[in-house]
Amino acid sequence: MNTSTQPPIKPATRPPKTNGGYLFLPKRLSRGAFLKWLRRTHAWIGLWGAALGLLFGFSGILLNHRDIMKIPATKMEQKEIQLSLPEPRPADPKAMAAWLGQTLNMDTDHARARREAGKVVTWNNTQIQQPSLWQITVRNPQRMMQAEYWEGNAFVSVKQGEGNVFSVLTNLHKGTGLGVSWVLLADTLAGGLIVLSLTGTLLWTRLHGRRLAAAGLGLGSLSLTVFFALQAIGG
Repeated sequence: MNTSTQPPIKPATRPPKTNGGYLFLPKRLSRGAFLKWLRRTHAWIGLWGAALGLLFGFSGILLNHRDIMKIPATKMEQKEIQLSLPEPRPADPKAMAAWLGQTLNMDTDHARARREAGKVVTWNNTQIQQPSLWQITVRNPQRMMQAEYWEGNAFVSVKQGEGNVFSVLTNLHKGTGLGVSWVLLADTLAGGLIVLSLTGTLLWTRLHGRRLAAAGLGLGSLSLTVFFALQAIGG
Protein backbone atom coordinates (compact mmCIF):
# COMPACT_ATOMS: atom_id res chain seq x y z
CA MET A 1 0.00 0.00 0.00
CA ASN A 2 1.43 3.24 -1.13
CA THR A 3 1.30 6.09 1.29
CA SER A 4 2.21 9.67 0.60
CA THR A 5 3.05 12.25 3.14
CA GLN A 6 1.80 15.83 2.73
CA PRO A 7 3.07 18.80 4.64
CA PRO A 8 0.66 20.01 7.37
CA ILE A 9 -1.65 22.85 6.38
CA LYS A 10 -0.73 26.03 8.11
CA PRO A 11 -3.56 28.16 9.49
CA ALA A 12 -4.30 31.28 7.52
CA THR A 13 -2.51 34.26 8.87
CA ARG A 14 -4.40 37.52 9.27
CA PRO A 15 -2.93 40.67 7.82
CA PRO A 16 -1.44 42.97 10.38
CA LYS A 17 -3.84 45.47 11.89
CA THR A 18 -3.70 48.94 10.51
CA ASN A 19 -5.13 52.16 11.81
CA GLY A 20 -8.56 51.01 10.68
CA GLY A 21 -8.66 53.58 7.90
CA TYR A 22 -8.47 56.54 10.31
CA LEU A 23 -6.60 59.37 8.71
CA PHE A 24 -4.76 62.41 9.98
CA LEU A 25 -4.62 61.13 13.59
CA PRO A 26 -1.76 59.96 15.81
CA LYS A 27 -1.77 56.27 16.73
CA ARG A 28 -3.00 56.84 20.27
CA LEU A 29 -6.18 58.31 18.80
CA SER A 30 -6.50 55.83 15.98
CA ARG A 31 -8.04 53.05 18.10
CA GLY A 32 -11.38 54.73 18.63
CA ALA A 33 -10.62 57.16 21.46
CA PHE A 34 -11.29 60.14 19.23
CA LEU A 35 -14.54 58.65 17.96
CA LYS A 36 -15.60 57.94 21.54
CA TRP A 37 -14.96 61.57 22.42
CA LEU A 38 -16.97 62.63 19.36
CA ARG A 39 -19.92 60.46 20.42
CA ARG A 40 -19.94 61.96 23.91
CA THR A 41 -19.67 65.50 22.59
CA HIS A 42 -22.46 64.81 20.11
CA ALA A 43 -24.69 63.36 22.83
CA TRP A 44 -24.24 66.19 25.37
CA ILE A 45 -24.70 68.94 22.82
CA GLY A 46 -27.72 67.08 21.51
CA LEU A 47 -29.23 67.03 25.01
CA TRP A 48 -28.79 70.81 25.33
CA GLY A 49 -30.20 71.29 21.82
CA ALA A 50 -33.22 69.14 22.69
CA ALA A 51 -34.04 71.33 25.70
CA LEU A 52 -33.92 74.58 23.73
CA GLY A 53 -35.17 72.97 20.54
CA LEU A 54 -38.49 72.12 22.22
CA LEU A 55 -39.12 75.83 22.82
CA PHE A 56 -37.83 77.13 19.50
CA GLY A 57 -39.35 74.28 17.51
CA PHE A 58 -42.87 74.77 18.89
CA SER A 59 -42.77 78.56 18.60
CA GLY A 60 -41.19 78.23 15.14
CA ILE A 61 -44.25 76.32 13.93
CA LEU A 62 -46.49 79.15 15.15
CA LEU A 63 -44.32 81.77 13.43
CA ASN A 64 -44.19 79.76 10.22
CA HIS A 65 -47.99 79.90 10.02
CA ARG A 66 -48.45 83.55 10.92
CA ASP A 67 -49.28 84.63 7.33
CA ILE A 68 -50.40 81.51 5.42
CA MET A 69 -52.45 78.71 7.02
CA LYS A 70 -52.73 80.75 10.21
CA ILE A 71 -52.96 78.96 13.53
CA PRO A 72 -55.27 81.03 15.79
CA ALA A 73 -53.28 80.40 18.94
CA THR A 74 -51.42 83.64 19.66
CA LYS A 75 -53.69 86.35 21.00
CA MET A 76 -53.02 89.76 22.53
CA GLU A 77 -55.68 91.71 24.39
CA GLN A 78 -55.30 95.42 23.72
CA LYS A 79 -56.77 98.48 25.36
CA GLU A 80 -56.28 102.23 25.02
CA ILE A 81 -56.31 104.68 27.88
CA GLN A 82 -55.50 108.33 28.53
CA LEU A 83 -53.45 109.33 31.55
CA SER A 84 -53.46 112.78 33.06
CA LEU A 85 -49.95 114.15 33.44
CA PRO A 86 -48.60 115.26 36.80
CA GLU A 87 -47.30 118.70 37.61
CA PRO A 88 -44.62 119.51 36.72
CA ARG A 89 -44.94 117.58 33.46
CA PRO A 90 -42.13 115.32 32.20
CA ALA A 91 -39.49 117.44 30.51
CA ASP A 92 -38.52 115.04 27.70
CA PRO A 93 -39.43 111.61 26.25
CA LYS A 94 -37.04 109.77 28.59
CA ALA A 95 -38.64 111.39 31.63
CA MET A 96 -42.06 110.53 30.19
CA ALA A 97 -41.00 106.88 29.79
CA ALA A 98 -39.80 106.76 33.40
CA TRP A 99 -43.09 108.22 34.65
CA LEU A 100 -45.13 105.76 32.57
CA GLY A 101 -43.10 102.87 33.98
CA GLN A 102 -43.89 103.92 37.55
CA THR A 103 -47.56 104.57 36.78
CA LEU A 104 -48.20 101.35 34.83
CA ASN A 105 -45.83 99.16 36.89
CA MET A 106 -43.75 98.30 33.84
CA ASP A 107 -40.02 98.17 33.21
CA THR A 108 -39.19 101.04 30.84
CA ASP A 109 -35.39 101.04 31.22
CA HIS A 110 -35.03 99.84 27.61
CA ALA A 111 -37.90 101.87 26.19
CA ARG A 112 -37.52 103.34 22.72
CA ALA A 113 -38.32 107.01 22.93
CA ARG A 114 -38.21 109.50 20.08
CA ARG A 115 -39.29 113.06 19.55
CA GLU A 116 -40.68 114.32 16.25
CA ALA A 117 -40.13 118.04 15.86
CA GLY A 118 -43.08 120.35 15.32
CA LYS A 119 -43.87 121.48 11.78
CA VAL A 120 -46.30 123.57 9.79
CA VAL A 121 -49.20 121.59 8.30
CA THR A 122 -52.18 122.56 6.19
CA TRP A 123 -55.60 121.92 7.70
CA ASN A 124 -58.78 123.01 5.92
CA ASN A 125 -56.77 125.34 3.66
CA THR A 126 -55.21 126.91 6.71
CA GLN A 127 -51.60 126.57 7.78
CA ILE A 128 -51.18 125.75 11.44
CA GLN A 129 -48.21 124.94 13.63
CA GLN A 130 -48.27 121.30 14.68
CA PRO A 131 -46.61 120.70 18.06
CA SER A 132 -43.85 118.15 18.52
CA LEU A 133 -44.83 114.51 19.04
CA TRP A 134 -43.30 112.21 21.65
CA GLN A 135 -43.50 108.46 21.11
CA ILE A 136 -42.51 105.84 23.67
CA THR A 137 -42.54 102.10 22.90
CA VAL A 138 -41.89 99.30 25.38
CA ARG A 139 -42.03 95.59 24.56
CA ASN A 140 -41.33 92.44 26.52
CA PRO A 141 -42.38 88.83 25.83
CA GLN A 142 -45.73 89.27 27.58
CA ARG A 143 -46.65 92.96 27.41
CA MET A 144 -46.38 95.92 25.07
CA MET A 145 -47.00 99.62 25.54
CA GLN A 146 -47.10 102.45 23.02
CA ALA A 147 -47.56 106.02 24.21
CA GLU A 148 -48.07 109.20 22.21
CA TYR A 149 -47.93 112.70 23.61
CA TRP A 150 -48.49 115.93 21.74
CA GLU A 151 -46.42 118.55 23.47
CA GLY A 152 -48.66 120.93 25.37
CA ASN A 153 -51.45 118.46 26.14
CA ALA A 154 -52.43 117.65 29.71
CA PHE A 155 -52.68 113.92 28.98
CA VAL A 156 -50.84 111.13 27.18
CA SER A 157 -52.52 108.42 25.07
CA VAL A 158 -51.39 104.88 25.88
CA LYS A 159 -52.03 101.61 24.06
CA GLN A 160 -51.42 98.47 26.07
CA GLY A 161 -51.44 94.83 25.13
CA GLU A 162 -50.98 91.58 27.04
CA GLY A 163 -50.42 88.30 25.22
CA ASN A 164 -51.33 84.73 26.07
CA VAL A 165 -48.91 81.85 26.56
CA PHE A 166 -48.49 81.21 22.83
CA SER A 167 -47.77 84.88 22.21
CA VAL A 168 -45.11 84.79 24.93
CA LEU A 169 -43.49 81.73 23.28
CA THR A 170 -43.31 83.41 19.87
CA ASN A 171 -41.88 86.58 21.42
CA LEU A 172 -39.23 84.49 23.17
CA HIS A 173 -38.40 82.94 19.80
CA LYS A 174 -37.96 86.40 18.25
CA GLY A 175 -36.18 87.82 21.30
CA THR A 176 -38.73 90.63 21.61
CA GLY A 177 -37.89 92.96 24.47
CA LEU A 178 -35.07 90.76 25.74
CA GLY A 179 -31.46 91.67 26.38
CA VAL A 180 -28.08 90.47 25.25
CA SER A 181 -28.11 87.48 27.61
CA TRP A 182 -31.10 85.91 25.88
CA VAL A 183 -29.63 86.58 22.44
CA LEU A 184 -26.40 84.82 23.43
CA LEU A 185 -28.38 81.94 24.94
CA ALA A 186 -30.27 81.51 21.67
CA ASP A 187 -26.94 81.64 19.82
CA THR A 188 -25.83 78.56 21.75
CA LEU A 189 -28.64 76.61 20.06
CA ALA A 190 -27.54 77.76 16.62
CA GLY A 191 -23.92 76.97 17.43
CA GLY A 192 -24.95 73.60 18.85
CA LEU A 193 -26.73 72.70 15.60
CA ILE A 194 -23.57 73.50 13.66
CA VAL A 195 -21.45 71.34 15.98
CA LEU A 196 -24.02 68.52 15.82
CA SER A 197 -23.89 68.61 12.03
CA LEU A 198 -20.10 68.42 11.97
CA THR A 199 -19.74 65.74 14.65
CA GLY A 200 -22.59 63.73 13.12
CA THR A 201 -20.86 63.79 9.76
CA LEU A 202 -17.56 62.69 11.30
CA LEU A 203 -19.29 59.90 13.21
CA TRP A 204 -20.88 58.67 9.99
CA THR A 205 -17.55 58.66 8.18
CA ARG A 206 -15.79 56.95 11.11
CA LEU A 207 -12.81 58.92 9.78
CA HIS A 208 -12.43 56.45 6.92
CA GLY A 209 -10.84 57.81 3.79
CA ARG A 210 -13.63 57.00 1.32
CA ARG A 211 -16.41 58.24 3.57
CA LEU A 212 -14.46 61.38 4.40
CA ALA A 213 -14.08 62.05 0.69
CA ALA A 214 -17.81 61.46 0.12
CA ALA A 215 -18.75 63.77 3.01
CA GLY A 216 -16.35 66.43 1.74
CA LEU A 217 -17.81 66.27 -1.76
CA GLY A 218 -21.37 66.43 -0.39
CA LEU A 219 -20.73 69.40 1.88
CA GLY A 220 -18.73 71.16 -0.81
CA SER A 221 -21.51 70.70 -3.36
CA LEU A 222 -24.11 71.94 -0.87
CA SER A 223 -22.00 75.02 -0.07
CA LEU A 224 -21.59 75.84 -3.76
CA THR A 225 -25.33 75.40 -4.35
CA VAL A 226 -26.18 77.80 -1.52
CA PHE A 227 -23.55 80.28 -2.75
CA PHE A 228 -24.82 80.31 -6.33
CA ALA A 229 -28.45 80.50 -5.12
CA LEU A 230 -27.63 83.57 -3.01
CA GLN A 231 -25.80 85.12 -5.97
CA ALA A 232 -28.82 84.52 -8.19
CA ILE A 233 -31.23 85.99 -5.64
CA GLY A 234 -29.00 89.02 -5.11
CA GLY A 235 -28.98 89.43 -8.87
